[in-house]
Amino acid sequence: MQAQVLMYKQDDPAKCTAAKLVKFGLAESVRFIRPNTLILDPFCKIVLSTQDRTLFKSVCAVDCSWERAIDTLLKGKAIKNGVRRRLPALLAGNPTNYSKLSKLTTAEALAASLFILGWRSMSENILDKFKWGHTFFELNSEILSDYTNAVNTTEIVELEKGYFPHLT
Repeated sequence: MQAQVLMYKQDDPAKCTAAKLVKFGLAESVRFIRPNTLILDPFCKIVLSTQDRTLFKSVCAVDCSWERAIDTLLKGKAIKNGVRRRLPALLAGNPTNYSKLSKLTTAEALAASLFILGWRSMSENILDKFKWGHTFFELNSEILSDYTNAVNTTEIVELEKGYFPHLT
């Protein structure tokens, strides 16, 4: 599985987790998304599941500001191709949004998607580059395990409701 990031450079470059992944060769920076790519989109209705593992050759996280995310993801010309999925609900482990529901960094989102798709060591390698990376896994270890063991999207949605009842 190839990890990719589409960078819009809307945030502080010094804090950009996507740039760090590219710097260390853990993700490829792309300008356009290829057709056989899974795009992480927090506004998509379809949730990511292990069933998606065999359907895609790469997973792409869109690196943009949370304040501009809706416009970027809905109007982004580079995001015409690919298939969109949202991550199931998870808690952020990064210091800026610690323990906030689904307010993940690009690195956390990419790592979570790879974990759920069964690429666990690749997922761990991504977050090993951050001092707080272990915190993400500590906060979400049971949840990620359950999401990974779910057989379909319906089961993942039920797990989300169980862990985060206020989402329903």
